[in-house]
Amino acid sequence: MSTLKQCFVVYLLSCSLLTAEPPATTEPTPAHVDLPYGSHPLNVLDFWPALGKTPRPLLIYIHGGGWTGGDKQQAPQRFFPFLKKGISYAAINYRLTGDHPLPAPVHDAARAVQFIRSKAAEWNIDTTRIALTGGSAGACTSMWLLLHDDLANPHADDPILRQSTRVCAAAVHGGQTSIDPRVLKAWLGPNVLKHRMINMAVGERTIQGALENYETHRKLYHEFSPYNHVDGDDPPLFMTYGNNMTLPSENAGHGIHHPLLGVHLKAKADDLGHECHLLIRGISKSDKYTNGNDFLFRKLLEP
Repeated sequence: MSTLKQCFVVYLLSCSLLTAEPPATTEPTPAHVDLPYGSHPLNVLDFWPALGKTPRPLLIYIHGGGWTGGDKQQAPQRFFPFLKKGISYAAINYRLTGDHPLPAPVHDAARAVQFIRSKAAEWNIDTTRIALTGGSAGACTSMWLLLHDDLANPHADDPILRQSTRVCAAAVHGGQTSIDPRVLKAWLGPNVLKHRMINMAVGERTIQGALENYETHRKLYHEFSPYNHVDGDDPPLFMTYGNNMTLPSENAGHGIHHPLLGVHLKAKADDLGHECHLLIRGISKSDKYTNGNDFLFRKLLEP
C-alpha cells in the first residue's frame, strides 16, 4: 500500500473513532446501592428492578464468608440471567460474628427480607414469589429462613418487623445444614471443627472455648442449624455441593462445605415429605431440575 493510501486509511479510522457512538453498556443499573434496611452500617442492600408492568418475582442473594467476612459485591454475570427473565434481584450485607455473634447475621437477613417486602408496591415486587440464594454461610442463612417458622410480629412497634419472612424457594451451594460442633464432628470427623465459623458463631475466639462452654451455647447451635427446622410444610429447596465424599473430612474448608451436610438434610426432608433436591456431581441429581438456576427460574416464573 502506498504512503498516500496509508495516510488516507488512518484519516478515515480517526474520523470514525471521533464520530462513532459510544458502545452501549449491557450492565443494568441498580435502583438502589447501599440502601439501609436497619440501623447498623452493615445493614445495607443493593436492588436491581426487572422490567415488567406486573409485579416481578425477586431473588435475594446472601453472601458467604463464614458469617465472619464477605460482601454483597459479586460478578454481574451471576445475576444478569435473572434480570433478563424478568426477575428482580437484591443483594444484602449483614453484621458479622467477629463483633456480633448469633443471632445477629441471620436475623439481619430476616429483616432485609421484611424490609424488601415492605417496599413491594414501590418496587413492583410480587411478594408471593421471593426466593433466596447464596453459598456457604449465605446458604446456611438462606436455608434457615426457608425452613424456619415465620418471624413476623404483628404487634411490633417497628412496622418492618410486622412483615413476613417467608419465601417461596431457595437454591444454595455448599451450605452448612448444622453448625452444632457435636453434630458436625459425628457426621464429618474432627477436622471440621478447625473452621472458625463454628466457634465465632457463638462469640468464642477458639473452638476449645466453644466446646468447653457448649452447654452455654447449645440453644444457639440448635436454633441456627437449618436441619432442625425441616418439616413437610416448608417451601422447596435445591442444594448443590462438591463431590468429595471423603470421610473424615480432609480439612476445615472441606468439612464446613462437605456434601454429607446436604445428604443428611435431604434424607430428613424425604422422610417428612418436604420437596428437596440435592445435586452432587456423579453422586446425586434431581429428576426435575438441571441446576440451581433452572430450579429458581421455574419456581419464580412458572404458573
